[in-house]
Amino acid sequence: MANETVKPEFWEKSFIENQEMWGFEPSKSAVLTKDFFVEKSVKNILIPGIGYGRNAQIFRDNEITVTGIEISKTAIEMAEKHYGTDMTIYHGSVTDMPFDQNKYDGIFCYALIHLLNSSERKKLIADCYNQLADNGYMVFTAISKEAPTYGQGKFISQDRYEIHDGVNMFFYDRESVRAEFGVAGLFEIAEVTENFPFFLIKCRKAG
Repeated sequence: MANETVKPEFWEKSFIENQEMWGFEPSKSAVLTKDFFVEKSVKNILIPGIGYGRNAQIFRDNEITVTGIEISKTAIEMAEKHYGTDMTIYHGSVTDMPFDQNKYDGIFCYALIHLLNSSERKKLIADCYNQLADNGYMVFTAISKEAPTYGQGKFISQDRYEIHDGVNMFFYDRESVRAEFGVAGLFEIAEVTENFPFFLIKCRKAG
């Protein structure tokens, strides 16, 4: 299947034109995940799609080492400007994981997976699970069908629509969350409202 992911140029253009488009406050999901990771004594995490780092700093403030992956070079430069150069961020697409052979105590993937097609979503979940240490946790946020944009735009495939400018979005319900994450130690599906209604999806890799 052709790679239908939002192209690197889209994100590069977005970050160049809009800069810190989401501000510097961490997302609600990042705050909840930080609390969870601290409770579970997570010491190092991977953030695929780290952007300019707004969701990374809250983990670092709690003595968790963060490694990131980011498709936009401009976003990486912004992260270095705001948060320093002592955080490893790999420049590339999450569809090209893995970028290292490290095992992480935790993985936090925010509002990214729903931008991928079916085979890419499957690969991302598997790649993240493979990079988890035994007894490690991964937390994903994904847009739900409760979002007002569900069913809007051009129909691509079941529950997937082109929202604007080549941005294709897959909308989850609990059934599709279970279908995709069930193979990766899924143990909790919660709901969290950000700018859209999201699922907060937690998985654990048994030791």
